[in-house]
This record gives sequence, structure tokens and C-alpha cells, in this order.
Amino acid sequence: MSPPPREGSHKLVCFPHAGGSAISFGPLAEYVGAEYEVLAVQYPGRQDRRREPLVGNISDLVDGLLPELIEAVDGAQAFSLFGHSMGSVVAFEACRRLEHELGASARVLFASGRRAPSATVPELRMHLLSDRELGEHLLRSGGTPPALLEDPEFRELILSIVRNDYRAIETYECGTAAMISSPIVAIVGDRDPDASLAEIQVWGSHTTGSFFAKSFPGGHFFIDSNCGPIGQLIRDHCARALSS
Repeated sequence: MSPPPREGSHKLVCFPHAGGSAISFGPLAEYVGAEYEVLAVQYPGRQDRRREPLVGNISDLVDGLLPELIEAVDGAQAFSLFGHSMGSVVAFEACRRLEHELGASARVLFASGRRAPSATVPELRMHLLSDRELGEHLLRSGGTPPALLEDPEFRELILSIVRNDYRAIETYECGTAAMISSPIVAIVGDRDPDASLAEIQVWGSHTTGSFFAKSFPGGHFFIDSNCGPIGQLIRDHCARALSS
């Protein structure tokens, strides 16, 4: 876990996108509010965990992060989970495990930029693309600085991490009966090629609690340009969950 700059009474644990790292949630953390302690999961194989082997499937990834996650939320006054893209699925599976193994439920699960867990995987498998094709995809999606992909050493590192994460999410399987009790809030960019407002509505079938869906202006990384409104959305739905 990446430590936050402040501590609050409500812990918000964030799960990065494919190829992403904990630092990606820094801007959003600034807009969430002082009453929140923002923690970000660092997957193996990147930044301060770069010497650890990559994990190529969602189940093993959750297995690895669960002990620290339990330590982080056990005894907390309240906690919620926020995942972006692949991180939405990792957060969902972590939420299920916390309910089953700790008897602890997140106040809210925020699922960003990702189709529902039971959605059919697209025929195009990104992890099978050539390095050139995968690099072009990253440039189009906008989540990777072009300068990093122009450097041969960084390019090789980035592509290996992204390919690993795409393999993990594209081989992930989840039935329609998979359920959590936490309310789910699903959000998406209105120009996201990977998910639509209609597609994220299916997240509602994976909770016995309440459900809400909303779109924001932007593509797949719409959260970068909507930190203020998304921070407000997080505060509103967490407050509603705490008062219910």
C-alpha cells in the first residue's frame, strides 16, 4: 500500500488500471477530502515493487494483496474501495474476499471505466498483440506519456507490465451469480472505447445493495480531467452509505 499524505476517519483504498501504479491516484486523492485516508494498492513488478515478479491472473493478484488490505481496513471506522479499469475487477474480487473472510463490507465499491465482472471479454485480446500494436494502443488510449514509449528501455518495461496485466484481465472469468453486499457506484467516460454507460449498468446485477451509474466527459482516463466532480461523487455516496 502507498501511504497517503493525511489520515481521515474513512479509508478509501484505490486499485490501479492495467499497467498502472499507486501514484496514478495522487491527483484524485487531493479532491476527496480531509476526512478520507486515501490508500493506493501497488501491484508487484512496478515502482517500489519492481523487483517482485509480475502476477498474471486476478485470483493470485488478490491473494497477494489481501493480507495488507485486511490489515489496512480491519478495525477502520469505515472503508470504501475504488478501482479504475482492471482495478475495478480487482477491487470487486477483493470486496468479495473481505466479506467472506473478514465479515467486513465496504461502504461503497466504486467501479470506474470497466464493464461488469460477468461481461463477455471482447474477441480482440490485447495481450496477444505485437509490441508495435500494443504500443500504438497505449498511445491512443492516452494513459502513457509518449516520451516513455520512445525510450527503448522504458518501452520494453512498460509493454511487459501492460501485456501481463491485460493477460490477467482478459483471462479472468466471473459468473453472473458473483455478488457483494456493498453498494456499487459505476462511472465511465462518455467517449471511452472500452466501456459505455449501458455496459456499466450491468454492475448493478452484482450487488444486493444499491446501485448508481454516471458518465463523465472524456475517454478511458476520464478520471484525470474530472478529479473534482469524482471527488464530490465519492463524498456524496460514502455519506449516503454511512447514514443509511
